[in-house]
Amino acid sequence: MTNLTERIAKLQTLDTPALRTLWGEAFGGPPPKPMRRDLLLRAIAYHVQEQAQGGLRPATLRRLIRAAQDLGSERRPVTAPLTIKPGTRLLREWHGVTHEVMVLEEGVRYRGQTWRSLSAVAREITGAHWSGPLFFGLKGNRA
Repeated sequence: MTNLTERIAKLQTLDTPALRTLWGEAFGGPPPKPMRRDLLLRAIAYHVQEQAQGGLRPATLRRLIRAAQDLGSERRPVTAPLTIKPGTRLLREWHGVTHEVMVLEEGVRYRGQTWRSLSAVAREITGAHWSGPLFFGLKGNRA
């Protein structure tokens, strides 16, 4: 780690033309012309750390590649799975009645009972099949 720290500290002593040269070596081409020195320095420092410490996990890299591809297509971007911390309280008004759900480690608590999912609670409240996260406003409706 000391060697890595020294390499990054040395980058800070370089002038902009030297950083532009390092960028070309690291990324295979010149940086964008308007890129300021501080951003050049940060990007190169990140690259140095990435090379020394192994870079991104393969799953993260795949998600980034997929997100970049989705930007240029009609596909909806891939989103991270929804996670709600235990202890979170969710409120939803339905037909003039406010319903409260408490998120647990396993499932949710609604009216003193433990339910396996938000969708099960939404079904209980409405009498119809609902996406629990959608019903409780945790994710948007598709356009």
